[in-house]
Amino acid sequence: MSFNNLLTSRLEGTDNTEVVVSHVVVPPGTTLPRHWHPGEEFAYILEGSVVLWQEGQAEQVFRKGAACMVPLKRVHTVRTGKEGAEILVFRIHESGQPERVLVE
Repeated sequence: MSFNNLLTSRLEGTDNTEVVVSHVVVPPGTTLPRHWHPGEEFAYILEGSVVLWQEGQAEQVFRKGAACMVPLKRVHTVRTGKEGAEILVFRIHESGQPERVLVE
């Protein structure tokens, strides 16, 4: 998996909140570890597709051109099929918090 933070910036008009923009490439046939974020996560699928699993929700498939959102601290994961996926990810969270917390 390739994960490149393109931008990290304080969110204007808020106290101690930042936005992180990342370019993520998930290889074919990959399932990411279950995890959560200390903020909200928004994703736009640039290429390929992903299956998004979120705790308490039915799985959803998102293909090229689709956008999705993962709520604050919701445990989730994605998996890819034969083509993998290229994703633009936006996260908004409290400054200084970890980007993700793995769940065993």
